[in-house]
Amino acid sequence: MLELLAPAGSMEAVTAAVQAGADAVYMGYGDFNARRNAKNFSREEFAAAVSYCHLRGVKVYLTLNTLLTDREMPEGARLAAEAGEIGVDAVLVQDLGMLRVLRQASPDLPVHASTQMTVHNLDGVKLCADLGMTRVVLSRELSRDQIAYICQNSPIEIEVFGHGALCMCYSGQCFMSSMIGGRSGNRGLCAQPCRLKYGWNGKADGNPLSLKDMSMAGHIQELKRMGVACLKIEGRMKRPEYVAVVISIYAKAIRENREPTPEEIEQLTAAFSRQGFTDGFYLDKQGPNMFGVREETREPKELFAQARAMYQRENPRVPVTFYAMVRPGESAQVGVEDSAGRVATVKGPVPEAARTRAITTEQVEEQLAKTGGTPYRCDKVRALVEDGLSLPLSALNAMRREVLEDLSRQRTALPERRSGEFHPGARYNNRKEAPELTVSVLKAEQVTAALMEQDPTLVYVPAGELYTHPETVELAKGRVAVTLPRVAWDRERDELVKQLEKARELGVTDALVGNLGMLPIAKELGFTLRGDYGLEVYNAQALKELKKMGLVSCALSFELKLAQVRDISKPMDTELITYGRLPLMIMESCVIKNRTGRCNCHNENLLTDRKGKQFPVVKAPGCRNELLNCQKLFLADRQGDYQRIGLWAQRLMFTTETPDECARVAARYRGTGDWTPGEYTRGLYYRDVE
Repeated sequence: MLELLAPAGSMEAVTAAVQAGADAVYMGYGDFNARRNAKNFSREEFAAAVSYCHLRGVKVYLTLNTLLTDREMPEGARLAAEAGEIGVDAVLVQDLGMLRVLRQASPDLPVHASTQMTVHNLDGVKLCADLGMTRVVLSRELSRDQIAYICQNSPIEIEVFGHGALCMCYSGQCFMSSMIGGRSGNRGLCAQPCRLKYGWNGKADGNPLSLKDMSMAGHIQELKRMGVACLKIEGRMKRPEYVAVVISIYAKAIRENREPTPEEIEQLTAAFSRQGFTDGFYLDKQGPNMFGVREETREPKELFAQARAMYQRENPRVPVTFYAMVRPGESAQVGVEDSAGRVATVKGPVPEAARTRAITTEQVEEQLAKTGGTPYRCDKVRALVEDGLSLPLSALNAMRREVLEDLSRQRTALPERRSGEFHPGARYNNRKEAPELTVSVLKAEQVTAALMEQDPTLVYVPAGELYTHPETVELAKGRVAVTLPRVAWDRERDELVKQLEKARELGVTDALVGNLGMLPIAKELGFTLRGDYGLEVYNAQALKELKKMGLVSCALSFELKLAQVRDISKPMDTELITYGRLPLMIMESCVIKNRTGRCNCHNENLLTDRKGKQFPVVKAPGCRNELLNCQKLFLADRQGDYQRIGLWAQRLMFTTETPDECARVAARYRGTGDWTPGEYTRGLYYRDVE
């Protein structure tokens, strides 16, 4: 059965979701979730919500799906342990460090991989399974054939988004909000800068980054046939009436084995939309028609009033069977059983001989079936009532109430789970040496003899560039590491393997990996594994987990302050980007083709914002786009600040630079040149990021 998972940003939204027919809800508790601005729950509220849901047969998933600093880890461990005690059914995580903490704090609590982990291929799913996770929420960009392939081969459950807002960037890989406004989507405070005005040719006159909301209405039955375990509705920031409308429509469609009707689609649109909906990613048909903005519309007062009226009353959804026995000389007995086999029984008064009218089987059945005002729905009554006996109806009512109360206690009983304490583990001293120099390039032509004169320890070159420019390895004096794409679907795997096998033939031994789904490929081919910024390493626990997985070095998140980088215990070599146009988004939908109607990656493409700032758009592997920051990160004049914080290497990230500029930048960082960018940023290394 396809599980319908509803968002809940408040207790009223929990009620709306449950009464509308959700099978599960997901909620935030504390500050470590991807919707920190939602009305998250206190312990008492959260416990009440879990009890309310469990009584009605609805599961509860806790969102702990943000990145945590080392200082926040003890609080994250406490929240996880409390959630386990309260009875939450699973927890969603993004941070590998948090996963490690959960194993200590609440080892019996099931863990789901959040969409923030950017899991988008079978290798990534299998790796999550190896890490002990029981479900993966796939990236929203995947097409039907990719979802089907993963479902057919996955060892664990697969969850997909079915309705709600779409991010322009792959979830978990967006740095735009933090770089522009200091509010990180990876920390739960995305300011949604993608919804603002942008444009081309110096004019911000459109919304090329604002996608319509997605809707899988029309594909529900296909998703069920594929083997998708859970259909997720987005919207923890939305009002309860919205939750009720959307959940009720999808719940009915799933229950009745059909798709939403045209009238129901109209109701979904009225509840919330951005100029309609899109299923472009799912159908693998992308283009300008996938984009839209929120227009000023009247609130659908009548629709929302109907929704409120629906969820403000108890809609009995728990089927039960009653049993009764009324025999002479014995206490009357009533029992009740739910679909999970829980049974509650009670004994009542001994029936007397009837003086006038004897109680009948029909009367007993009718009285026990009166479950109005409770979560229970009487599906069947099995009664044995012998003739000629009298029993007050009030006694039957009392017994019915008593067995239902007992059943309710059983349904809301807390699970027996082990709990433990979080131990940070051994602390590693920071390296004393100044960091070595590494460089990454977007194109092989950026690797020149002049660049190599600056003696970089490693040169990271994309797999596709190495494949077409094998001479780069010799030019780089054998110091090349192959860069794997952050995104590569299963249908791209064979081509990627071919490129990586070529790199091995060329003598390349190291691979830079920025996504969990790329680790198995690199490992199978015998590469030395190095982690890239896409792994989102924010704390020492994540480093320890990656070391356990075989990595020898890892780039730390550039959303950290230098002081935080200094304080991280480093069980392996760590690297920090100190120069370059930092990536803001990696996008499946090609904004260049949307603009021109044709591929035009090789020319200069500059996206302009409302302030006139220009953001380069460059090609990423797989015919994807990458949006880069308008300013270059520059720290060559601040080397004293990062040379003493324990790094193995500082990395110069070359993207839009000419080959000559790459060499001049490297010389400047080596202290032998005087190059300085016209406009630059210090990034987030000196700023607090929310």
